[in-house]
Amino acid sequence: MLRLVIDTDAGVDDAQAIMLALAHPDVQVEAITTVTGNTHVDNVVPNVFTTLAVMDKQVPVFRGAERPLIAPWGAEADFHGSDGLGDVPNRPSVTQKPESEHGALALIRLANTYPGELTLVTLGPLTNVALALRLDPTLPSKIKQLVWMGGTIRAQGNTAMVTAEWNIYCDPEAAYVVLDAFPMSTMLSWETTLDFPFTWAQFDTLCQIDTRAGRFFRDISQKTAVFLRQIRPDFGYLLPDPLAMALTLEPDIVQASQTHHVTVELTGTATRGQTVIDYMQLTQKPANVRIVTGLALERVYALFERMLKA
Repeated sequence: MLRLVIDTDAGVDDAQAIMLALAHPDVQVEAITTVTGNTHVDNVVPNVFTTLAVMDKQVPVFRGAERPLIAPWGAEADFHGSDGLGDVPNRPSVTQKPESEHGALALIRLANTYPGELTLVTLGPLTNVALALRLDPTLPSKIKQLVWMGGTIRAQGNTAMVTAEWNIYCDPEAAYVVLDAFPMSTMLSWETTLDFPFTWAQFDTLCQIDTRAGRFFRDISQKTAVFLRQIRPDFGYLLPDPLAMALTLEPDIVQASQTHHVTVELTGTATRGQTVIDYMQLTQKPANVRIVTGLALERVYALFERMLKA
């Protein structure tokens, strides 16, 4: 049984990734911590509760950081809608409330309660993890695996800092702290997202699945799909957070990867937030990140089908 803690700024693709985890028969989601990123944490918490309600699951949810460590929070990602969840209509009624404990403190407590047993999947800025590390520097030794969606491997970003990816761009200092602390983690980059989309035919087929989860997937995805079809229809339907979750749930989905030393640029006037990868081992620093570059996309599609048809 895979025991997960999910840190999220949900987020349409975050919700899809959470659904994948909740639907998987061999996974126990122990907790969900929330952070400002795609939208403010005040939206993220109800977005997580909505997703849980659709999947008929109960998981403890912890409200985390509401702003980056140092920099001001830039802006919401408009393609997620004003509520961060695609302006989804007819939300189910939700009665669950967030736990009183802060998300960063929950990460520390859970890691110390279950040392070596928890896989941490981060789907947004790394603010909560960085805060936890500053309070408990031994945290990496107690986490079984850290998987994070974020960063660029070809400097092909999606932010105002054109070489930076959104999650790292939102809080570069937090990402720097986390990468400096963890001796090894797994990275699903923005460019790998671009390399492994669903075709529009696949996306449209999924949207026709007439279950509660299927209708929710269709409703939250439409705003993003319209945006993508308008700006770059050749991309297909992009799956940033679901890919990171899929490779965590079923590791043999990974078909190609490399290990390198990765850090984050903090001061570049045109590159702040870029993940800097030492491909040639010029720094002679030990590799600290496994960079996923190849995926069995048909396996990811199968996970989506199973999730939506359940």
